[in-house]
Amino acid sequence: VIVFDLTQSHSVLVTDGSAATFNSSIISGSWCHLEGSICIKANAQSCGECIQVSETCGWCTDENFLTVGESKSARCDDLESLKKRNCNEAKIENPRGGVTIDKDKPVTDRKKDKAEKLKPEQITQIQPQKLTVTLRSDEPQTFRLKFKRAEDYPIDLYYLMDLSFSMEDDLENLKNLGTDLMKEMQAITSDFRIGFGSFVEKTVMPYISTTPARLINPCTGNQNCTSPFSYKNVLKLTNNGAEFNRLVSQQQISGNLDSPEGGFDAIMQVAVCEEQIGWRNVTRLLVFSTDAGFHFAGDGKLGGIVLPNDGKCHLENNIYTMSHYYDYPSIAHLVQKLSDHNIQTIFAVTEEFQPVYKELKNLIPKSAVGTLSSNSSNVIKLIIDAYNSLSSEVILENGRLPEGVSITYKSICKNDVVGTGENGRKCSNISIGDEVYFNISIESKKCPSNGKSEIIKIKPLGFTEEVELVLNFICDCQCASKGEPNSAKCHEGYGTFECGACKCNEGRIGRVCECSKDEVRTEDLDANCRKDNGTDICSNNGDCVCGTCECKKRENPAEVYSGKYCECDNFNCDRSNNKLCGGHGRCECRKCICDTNYTGSACDCSLDTTSCLAKNGQICNGRGTCECGSCKCTNAKFQGPTCEICPTCPGVCAEHKECVQCRAFKAGEKKSTCEQDCKYFNLITVKDRENLPQPTDQSFPLTHCKERDANDCWFYYTYAVRNDTKEVYVVEKLDCPRGPDIIPIVAGVVAGIVLIGLALLLIWKLLMIIHDRREFAKFEKEKMNAKWDTGENPIYKSAVTTVVNPKYEGK
Repeated sequence: VIVFDLTQSHSVLVTDGSAATFNSSIISGSWCHLEGSICIKANAQSCGECIQVSETCGWCTDENFLTVGESKSARCDDLESLKKRNCNEAKIENPRGGVTIDKDKPVTDRKKDKAEKLKPEQITQIQPQKLTVTLRSDEPQTFRLKFKRAEDYPIDLYYLMDLSFSMEDDLENLKNLGTDLMKEMQAITSDFRIGFGSFVEKTVMPYISTTPARLINPCTGNQNCTSPFSYKNVLKLTNNGAEFNRLVSQQQISGNLDSPEGGFDAIMQVAVCEEQIGWRNVTRLLVFSTDAGFHFAGDGKLGGIVLPNDGKCHLENNIYTMSHYYDYPSIAHLVQKLSDHNIQTIFAVTEEFQPVYKELKNLIPKSAVGTLSSNSSNVIKLIIDAYNSLSSEVILENGRLPEGVSITYKSICKNDVVGTGENGRKCSNISIGDEVYFNISIESKKCPSNGKSEIIKIKPLGFTEEVELVLNFICDCQCASKGEPNSAKCHEGYGTFECGACKCNEGRIGRVCECSKDEVRTEDLDANCRKDNGTDICSNNGDCVCGTCECKKRENPAEVYSGKYCECDNFNCDRSNNKLCGGHGRCECRKCICDTNYTGSACDCSLDTTSCLAKNGQICNGRGTCECGSCKCTNAKFQGPTCEICPTCPGVCAEHKECVQCRAFKAGEKKSTCEQDCKYFNLITVKDRENLPQPTDQSFPLTHCKERDANDCWFYYTYAVRNDTKEVYVVEKLDCPRGPDIIPIVAGVVAGIVLIGLALLLIWKLLMIIHDRREFAKFEKEKMNAKWDTGENPIYKSAVTTVVNPKYEGK
């Protein structure tokens, strides 16, 4: 029987069906994680298939592990689930991968001026050199590589120059390059070799003029130029700088028609013709000097050349002979060859073409771009700077990975700078003698189809050294090697008994290979899968395989069908609060098995009465019964969790007010019926309120009351129940309000009226004084402003009228 506790969202417990009950503390705990669902969903039919699903999956080899209705694939589950399902740990197959170091030669530690002369193959810059990695599906294996730049490491430098007509002045400045560069490189290495090659263009139209005269001298005017050529290896790598100078001084400029040059043809031949160039397994530098652009794959169609470049060496007498036959190489093809032959490229180009070659640099790992002066006078400084830039950076790359295998890098560079992702492949600013580390993780998602070992190589770009990884894959369990072919434990020997189960031969099926694939749907076998001779096969919850029900797996791995006819499940029980079995039980064969103190079809009825206890210690305040952990009040007017609320009840004080009033003060509505209605309590009078009982003085609850009678008088009392006896303590005197004192009120009103009158008179008097003073000041001001002649009456008017003729001019 398969049992789930759905109070734990990721818990599952599987038993062998022998136990009828379970400890509740185990059931409520965390059993195992749903990681096992990955293993179960895979429907693995053998141990080998199981361990390839995930590194969390194990296979139980116990022959008696499976229960009725379980398929063979149920042996595959995560380790914790298998243990919980009572599979002995010793019978769980769970092979693990690992890493073994086969060759671990220490990195070279020496000084140039003190150490003995070493051959290039004796110098080690990366450690370890060979490892065997055993991989299991979904289980990454990690190891660490150390890289250290060795001092005085040999260098081979090949100078590849554009000899088109525009480079005439540059050629003149290269005549002493060999000896000058030798001197400068002595500061870096004592083992330095230099070579020289030149290129122009493909020797077909429209790249060059094919007229006989132009084939002899492609230059115009009186210029004496050599015949055009594609690529020429002038000097293989040598440590003789003087020989370099001599041969370079003998070179002549050539010419072509179009602006781009055939430099890619030359780079390809320099890379693949190792013997002719003389490359050693040391640091390889290629200086590409030009003042123009480049042709690449596809451009050859202009000259009728359509065959892709084959990436092979075609030098005869140090001249490239197949330029007219093969197209230019593509950038990707060039990148591959440069990487395969560990060549680091330095593009020494004029400022005009800097943007083009910087874009090219981004596509070619371990390459640099330097600005070449118009006459190449700065070429030595350019080479030194570019070399220092290239050598201070290490970038790891790996060969082609087998299908399903992935690799990730993490770098620990100088000053403990950590890089991940693409930055995890490289470290920069590395000086001679610095050690950097790379943590490399390899993971396999599946076994290769042939199951054989694979070899991949990891190497730093631009270096000849590499790390060899031998990948072994765990594709089957160890117990499979002990299998019994045609075992009697498998039906009539139709399978191999291995790892506790039958691995059926081709065409057979079933837990013990009891059926042929052609017979699995016969009516006779289906009859064994019908419960009580019904019509549903395996209750419509499974498949009838060889007369045995194998229950279906649901999308949610926590939901399981079980039983001989798959008639049971653990998810169709009653629910409460949207939880299976109320969260207080487990679902077994569509019925809830409740935890202790719970009952009901959905385990939603608690038998615990703690939640029903009221503050007075009574269950439901004595006004109801406790059912399923909550109070059910017997009287509908009472409410609340413990029947403590009564919205329609008047309250203790209001309920006993009339009886207290009639017995203590012979008044109130019940004055006439006091003897009959109010005998249910004992009345005790006290002198004042301080003498009333206080809650802190009593061992029983009491209520303080304050009520008002018809005369607006207050009376105070307490109501209590002690030992089933009701007691009322009441203050013997009423607290009545006193009437108002008339005399002070009248006197106050009269005094107020008088004071208000005096205040108004004073205000009026003050306003009149202010007005008079303003009028007097106005009069004085007008008096001062009046100015006239005191000798003449200002109001006198003369009786004489004088008229003047406006036309009179005084003649």
